[in-house]
This record gives sequence, C-alpha cells and structure tokens, in this order.
Amino acid sequence: MTITLTQLVAAMLMLGVGIALVFAYRRYLAVNSERRMRAMLESVGLDPEIADIAGIETIMSEVRQRCSACNSESVCERWLESDKKSDNDFCPNAKVFDVLRKYRGDHPYEAG
Repeated sequence: MTITLTQLVAAMLMLGVGIALVFAYRRYLAVNSERRMRAMLESVGLDPEIADIAGIETIMSEVRQRCSACNSESVCERWLESDKKSDNDFCPNAKVFDVLRKYRGDHPYEAG
C-alpha cells in the first residue's frame, strides 16, 4: 500500500490542526484560570493588581499554579457569581488570600 502525496498532506494538515487545538485549549484554560484568580482576589477584599506587583512574584506564581491545577472550577464560578458569599474553603488559595489580606497594610502593595 502506497501513500499518495495528497494523503500525506492531509495527514500532516490533520496533525497540525490537532496540535493547534491542544494549544488553543491550554490557552483557554490559562485565561479562565487567571480570570477566576483575579475575581477571587477582588471578592476576598484584595486588589487584583496585587498579582502583578514586584516583591511577591513567588507567592503569586504558586497561587497561579494552584489555581490552574484546581479541580473546583465550577464551584469557584458559582461562588464568584453568587451575591451571598460563604466561606471559600473549596479554594486551594484561600489561606494565602487570608494571609495577604491580613498583612496588606504592612506592605506597599496595599489596595487603594
């Protein structure tokens, strides 16, 4: 069985589309994770711009990593959309956000 040039081109095109879809999906997940993280920061009383401030890059890198690996995205979305905010114990970053909120007055990244 011989492969024609058309079949080879079609196979390469399908492979390229598959790879592009994987990268697009990963980008989609990252953008939504960042959006949820910033919305959560704001919901717990922190300025979302804290995510971009020098001096806490390591902390925010770990926060982003936990957020992107979180299995509670749907719970997080519902919590963020809710008017009545209960505890965010489902959030793997809840304790970090509590610490940042507690000490924000002692650091130059204090909101507003």
